[in-house]
Amino acid sequence: MAIYLTSMAPGLTWANFGTDGGDLITAAAIGGIAHPTGYPFYLVLARLFQLLPIGSLAFRTNLMSALAAAFAAVLVYEIVAKHLSPINAHHSWVSGLASGIAFGLAPLIWSQAVITEVYELHALFVVLILYLSINTLSVHFTQKRQDRLVGLIFGLAMGNHLTTILLLPVILFTTILRRPNTAQGKSRINHLQLDSRALLRRIIWSGVGLLIYFTLPLRALAHPAVNWGNPVNLEGFIWLVSGKLYQSLLLNLNYSSILERVQTAVALLLAQFGIIGLCVGFIGMVVFFKPIRLNYCMLWIAIGSTAFAIGYATTDAFMYLIPAFLCFAIWIGTGITGLMNAASKRIHILGQLTGLILILTLLIQAWFHRPQVDASHDSRAESFGKSVLAIAPADALVFAKGDEAVFTLWYFQYAQRNRPDLAVVATDLLGFKWYLQTLQSKYPDLNLPGPFPFAETLVIANPGRPICYVEYVQAPEINCLPVRAPQSP
Repeated sequence: MAIYLTSMAPGLTWANFGTDGGDLITAAAIGGIAHPTGYPFYLVLARLFQLLPIGSLAFRTNLMSALAAAFAAVLVYEIVAKHLSPINAHHSWVSGLASGIAFGLAPLIWSQAVITEVYELHALFVVLILYLSINTLSVHFTQKRQDRLVGLIFGLAMGNHLTTILLLPVILFTTILRRPNTAQGKSRINHLQLDSRALLRRIIWSGVGLLIYFTLPLRALAHPAVNWGNPVNLEGFIWLVSGKLYQSLLLNLNYSSILERVQTAVALLLAQFGIIGLCVGFIGMVVFFKPIRLNYCMLWIAIGSTAFAIGYATTDAFMYLIPAFLCFAIWIGTGITGLMNAASKRIHILGQLTGLILILTLLIQAWFHRPQVDASHDSRAESFGKSVLAIAPADALVFAKGDEAVFTLWYFQYAQRNRPDLAVVATDLLGFKWYLQTLQSKYPDLNLPGPFPFAETLVIANPGRPICYVEYVQAPEINCLPVRAPQSP
């Protein structure tokens, strides 16, 4: 957490593919709805963090990502040290610490822990479900309590990110129990049996968690300035929650693109843990991991999230590899445990020394990765937003193009309440009926001609307002024009 705080963005940032931050922060702050799929649980939790009396509004939301990543690292430690290292308890803290560091300071995880994004909270939910799965036989969790918690957390996790659906086989698989068969005349064997009551409890409590999605229509009824999909009816709700806007990007790749993405995924795995960590992780997964049932669950999560990341044709799709890297960090912990135990059989102190050397290796790697993920000095978004607000004439009609420009101006005008005289129009969204309804609600004096106007028709329909065109492509592009004179009839 200390490392995260020293590398965290102090305000709004575009670092580490964080361009969606302005949208998420603003939607949380004003009771709005973020881009599909809406992220209702994330918005509720982010709003609670925004009430903290420290730093800027963006910093408080960035802080939520850091805390989620830190707690996820703690749970990785707990899984490895307390549950997967029972043979030599005096070695367990070393392997647990190594796996926690391997996860928390992996460049991809670190990069998302210092900005506003949904991926660290998703990682926390994934590791929490794994942790509760391990605790099935723990004295601290009765079967009923464990089922309720797993179901509720799964439902809430779906309210943070829909890719949580990839964990559904884990939820189902961990309700299958091994029962002894002591039939007369036969040797004792094990057979699989579905615990239908446990499965029913998990389904019911998953439904309870999914009720968080009903907050989206309630938010939309207040007509917030950020209101993706305007889900006050079933059509808008399904459009938003299903992510229809992005469905065409799924599995929309040719063979060469898929091969390139596979190579990128392998390269990213190597970049997270280094060649030594890679070898130790595979040893832990194949040789030393117990229990087998949990290993199957982790293999499914790793394979499923990797397949989704490869098949989703967006520039930031590699973020969906985070659950796979989380599982690999746990395998690193089990690999270190096995190697320490083997070394201790020869020389007792050699076991802990082996683990500490591997921890030192991970920390050295993290030191070299810091410049790549450090967002503490990224001021591009803040500078861009302030420049637009300073340059734009009074009552200007500001056409913003691209996520960087649009979300930054939303943050400054709607969340920070600066320059309410401006009318900010996202040109990329003018083709959506729900966005025109939002514009009309936010700017009642703005004339919106036709069902789906272009920027040019808006300019003609509002002749008394100055016009600004803003975009950010490698550098700020801000072009403000004088007031357009009305055309004579």
